[in-house]
Amino acid sequence: MTIAILGATGDIGSALVRQLAKTGIGPLRLGARKVAAAWALADGLFPAAIGCRAVDAGDAASLADFLADCRLLVNCAGPSHHLAPIVAEAASRAGIDLVDVAGDAGPAIQPAAGRVSVLAAGLQPGLTGLLPRWLAAQRFDRVERLSSHFGVLDLFTPIAAADYLAAATDGTGQANAGWRDGRMRAGCLTRREGIALPGFDGLVTALPFLSAESARLGARLRLDRGDWFNILSGRHMLAAFDRALALPPAAAVDNLCRASQLDLAGKRPSVTLALEMAGTRDGQHETASALLQGPGNAVLTAAMALVAIQAVLAGKLPPGRHMAADILNPADSLPALLSASGSQFRVTDGPLATLTEEEEGTL
Repeated sequence: MTIAILGATGDIGSALVRQLAKTGIGPLRLGARKVAAAWALADGLFPAAIGCRAVDAGDAASLADFLADCRLLVNCAGPSHHLAPIVAEAASRAGIDLVDVAGDAGPAIQPAAGRVSVLAAGLQPGLTGLLPRWLAAQRFDRVERLSSHFGVLDLFTPIAAADYLAAATDGTGQANAGWRDGRMRAGCLTRREGIALPGFDGLVTALPFLSAESARLGARLRLDRGDWFNILSGRHMLAAFDRALALPPAAAVDNLCRASQLDLAGKRPSVTLALEMAGTRDGQHETASALLQGPGNAVLTAAMALVAIQAVLAGKLPPGRHMAADILNPADSLPALLSASGSQFRVTDGPLATLTEEEEGTL
């Protein structure tokens, strides 16, 4: 049956449609406010298996018409903090499965009986929770410590900026907090400026932040210590982040978008996730590190969504509402994600500082 893609002509939606076309998954129904843009995207992919419709993601009646006779809804529309509950309710009423590249905040709307909802099938949350699970399963019997450094050098769209501001104030995460002895500890970390990290160009700033995903991961892995940092490599974005919550929302969104343009000027979009993990295996203490470098937010988010779509269609997930990083099988998902996104991945024994371009690991 048909897979409906909501927000198909946005950065993430269009990247996902192209990846679905390459895999031959379909038929697809592309939904956008401007149907001409959806047809322009569909042209040259596999038109016989693609239909396009105008849809208003915030209107229940429009969504119901769009989802008629569909098997699965994939939501790439935003802002997520506003639209995700509406979309989840529409999928539930239609009796179909749902994959949402965000959708982890807001009311916990359950899918229809026997159906699956996979939320946060994107970068952060999403990949930032899945990759540590892969490293833990591959290298350890027991994980004691995790340090995660995640950075995105890419354009902020107004929708993405609005979602960032909503996430920063919704109370689900806490700046300068970490995971200590099985629970969140406020104020145990501080900003680190002018540091060098493997995988990141030049000197960067590390902003500690414990998200809901990080807390779930800390509990799942039974960590003694967990530190999560968002990495900023550009001075304009750092200044915009520092001012964001003090400005009116519209001004903050505009400031974030302009700052991202300035920091990206003359550079290629990129995503970097660097992990260092310590624990035991076969009774011996071990340290392992991993470095993932990808081509930008849209491509990697789409690849994460593609992995979730494949898992849902294959019947690999139990009915119910799940977060992608918690429910997807890392051993199956990571190779597929790397292939779809064209990302580079390296893993090595030892601390993160020993990870160099020449130390290439394999899956």
